[in-house]
Amino acid sequence: MASSVDKLSVLLLLIVSSLVVAACAGNFYDKVDVTWGDGRAKILNNGELLTLSLDKASGSGFQSKNEYMFGKIDMQLKLVPGNSAGTVTAYYLSSKGSNWDEIDFEFLGNLSGHPYILHTNVFSQGKGNREQQFYLWFDPTADFHTYSILWNPQRIIFSVDGTPIREFKNAESMGVPFPKDQPMRIYSSLWNADDWATRGGLIKTDWSSAPFTASYRNFNDDNACVWSSSTSASSCSSTTGSSSNGNAWLSGELDTTNQERLEWVKTNNMIYNYCNDSNRFPQGLPPECSMA
Repeated sequence: MASSVDKLSVLLLLIVSSLVVAACAGNFYDKVDVTWGDGRAKILNNGELLTLSLDKASGSGFQSKNEYMFGKIDMQLKLVPGNSAGTVTAYYLSSKGSNWDEIDFEFLGNLSGHPYILHTNVFSQGKGNREQQFYLWFDPTADFHTYSILWNPQRIIFSVDGTPIREFKNAESMGVPFPKDQPMRIYSSLWNADDWATRGGLIKTDWSSAPFTASYRNFNDDNACVWSSSTSASSCSSTTGSSSNGNAWLSGELDTTNQERLEWVKTNNMIYNYCNDSNRFPQGLPPECSMA
């Protein structure tokens, strides 16, 4: 009997160990490099948690080890609490060079009790000016929430906790460049932007509240096409569009339910949309706005 119990104990230990290894396989030690901050960026809890901090001397940041050519990428963030006015927590995909592509989440801090502003933008071939801004429907400093980017050849979808908040469609047929030819990395940083971030720079950072800290966990790039610079190909090159290989997202689009959720967010939480800003575009709104 004791022998059977011992065998069961060993078996359970092996199962638990394999689960621990699997859980650690996607941790921050494996997935990212801290790129700046002189120790203000920290990987904690055996790689399960990452924190960025900002003080008067410096902010901090990290980038993914991998480059991607399309993907569905998730990250859980808990933003700077309290009086975060003047701080910006940026989480985005970006390529390199003067004609870079970029897909942005930026979280603009605010005075205590005021809502964060979630700022989004899409750059293609070095051109941005496609800002949409939202108030979130929860306090993003109280707990972790999941912020996702779905990027495929047809569209870019920004989501929060699984709810789509923005869709940017490929409008190359209208002469609008779309990010699809340059591999991108994930970047994130916490930095001081009190010259513009809060009410156009009217409210300055209160350094007596420093250091400011944002926290990250559960970075998931399992559903992403990892780019190899040595072969100039991605890990999805041979399976593009194949749902049987788990790549259905490469041709994915919003179903009816998610289209309704997107419209709910636009109606209730959007506070700025460049496609409605005729003063900014007196010669006419950008052509892709007709697809919104």
